[in-house]
Amino acid sequence: MAESKEWPQDEEGKEPAADAAAEVPPEAAAEEAGAAAAKSPAEQIAYLEAKCAELKDQLLRALAEAENTRRRTRREIEDTAKYGVANLAKDLLAAPDNLRRALDAIPAEGRQGDELLDRLAAGVELVEREIHAIFERHGIKRIDPLGQPFDHNFHQALFEVATAEQPPGTIVQVLAPGYVIHDRLLRPALVGVAKAPPVEAVAEEAGTRAATTPWGKAQE
Repeated sequence: MAESKEWPQDEEGKEPAADAAAEVPPEAAAEEAGAAAAKSPAEQIAYLEAKCAELKDQLLRALAEAENTRRRTRREIEDTAKYGVANLAKDLLAAPDNLRRALDAIPAEGRQGDELLDRLAAGVELVEREIHAIFERHGIKRIDPLGQPFDHNFHQALFEVATAEQPPGTIVQVLAPGYVIHDRLLRPALVGVAKAPPVEAVAEEAGTRAATTPWGKAQE
């Protein structure tokens, strides 16, 4: 008795060949039908050349998209490595600020006359230096722009000081230093900026200087 041959079936009981035929897109079937209907060799060659150019264009587009994805992924990895600690560092900036305020509140004569206070201040200075050393290792640098021209990219002006001793736009006071991580700003420096004094004050100062000898005594 001859054995019957059975075709392999999938889980739903359909033959794979039938499924493959059913999955052919209508557009592909129409193109194949058109190619088959071409009778002359010249028409078949033209069709194949056009199909080859189309597939080549699709391949180039896919390669370009893959390259763009690779570059974008590499850039995101590099940015994560460089700036991944930015949010944490921004939250930690208040610590060195408070340490510096504590040190500034201790008078110099107080440290000289009290050994215990001097040791405490020295310990606070050590902690402050260690924090800045850790910041440096992670690419975080401090901005202390006293005496420099104002730059809105890195400084935030809180007030102006009328003075003739510094050119207008010069930073004459730093309330809080700024910080950058690599080339990105973490926090702008809070500063006071010089401005030109009123004309009356300039004229009064010029008159006072004119009425004074080089030795600082008024002429009789």
